[in-house]
Amino acid sequence: MATMADEHQLPPMFEEGGDDDNSRREEGSYCLIKSVSHLSDRGFTRLPDRYVLPSSERPGDGLGRVRLPVVDLERLRDPIHRAAVIKGLDAACRDYGFFQVVNHGVDLEVITGLLDVVRRFFELPLPRRARYMSADVRAPVRYGTSFNQANDAVLFWRDFLKLASCQPLQSATASWPDEPGDLREVAARYAIANHQLFMEIIEAALEALGIACRCSLLQELAAGYSQLMLNCYPACPQPELTLGLPPHSDYCIFTLLLQDQVEGLQVMHHGRWLTVDPVPGSFIVNVGDHLEIYSNGRYKSKLHRVRVNSSSPRISAASFHSLPAERVIGPAAEMVDERNPRRYMDTDYANFLAFLASAEGQHKSFLQSREIQQADIH
Repeated sequence: MATMADEHQLPPMFEEGGDDDNSRREEGSYCLIKSVSHLSDRGFTRLPDRYVLPSSERPGDGLGRVRLPVVDLERLRDPIHRAAVIKGLDAACRDYGFFQVVNHGVDLEVITGLLDVVRRFFELPLPRRARYMSADVRAPVRYGTSFNQANDAVLFWRDFLKLASCQPLQSATASWPDEPGDLREVAARYAIANHQLFMEIIEAALEALGIACRCSLLQELAAGYSQLMLNCYPACPQPELTLGLPPHSDYCIFTLLLQDQVEGLQVMHHGRWLTVDPVPGSFIVNVGDHLEIYSNGRYKSKLHRVRVNSSSPRISAASFHSLPAERVIGPAAEMVDERNPRRYMDTDYANFLAFLASAEGQHKSFLQSREIQQADIH
């Protein structure tokens, strides 16, 4: 899923200049750059040209800040307050497409344990990380850098480790990295807690949408597809010239983001990029493309991006949750009527891959490619 941010077709990659063989890997006709961490660690004071964005795409100065709407799960679980919390969740999904979850019940040890093991993975010597590098975007375990470096005209200041998971989780964890030695155990414990949290949030969202028959969909989601994207954004010598991730939306139902206390996430709201203030111990949740389609546009899958800074590395873990890849998704029957005609075509993962392989992706988003022109339905 994209983001499930690396799910893109891979055209031939041209080679970065320089003689640092440890920073590149030949993969068939591709040359995959292994890491931006080595550039940061080597004390570069000038950003390599491959990472410099055109002036119109740079992050800019004087951007605003936002504290996202808060959804308190402790109150959601209280029958007295549930209706009010669901009303707030509904408003956040319609207006911002983002909200923060507090009092979620995920143990602090699980949260801090994951951030710690992610940090230690990205501190491993480069050859030990690069064992998991692949040009195959469908690989269940994939280490890489940038957004999708084989398609990126300009590279982005990020290293990542993708861990696909499914139910039962044990069938996935055997292929996860065995370094650091506790990564599988720690990441699996986090993935289980995160999936349980997602199920609670999506059940509330379906209730807010007025979906009467929720049980079958919830059963599919309980056995659906999840992906854990572990990100490292190293300190950058010229952060004003680049981004950690470009503007994008997420190909999923909901994304649950865990981050350390270094800011970087920015969301597009009413035409402005706003930096999200990190709230200790919270999860940031955003609507994905699938939920915008399912809600027939009531909930918004908003653009977001990541800024980097010159002083502190940033660690985050984004969990993408959705239905099985083969499942066709379209607007729910309850969301379509004469006043609200169907806005999106049905879609599945094959449609998504076809879109990425086409020229459409150069000038529109996937959601735009699935929109039904209103003249076409009359």
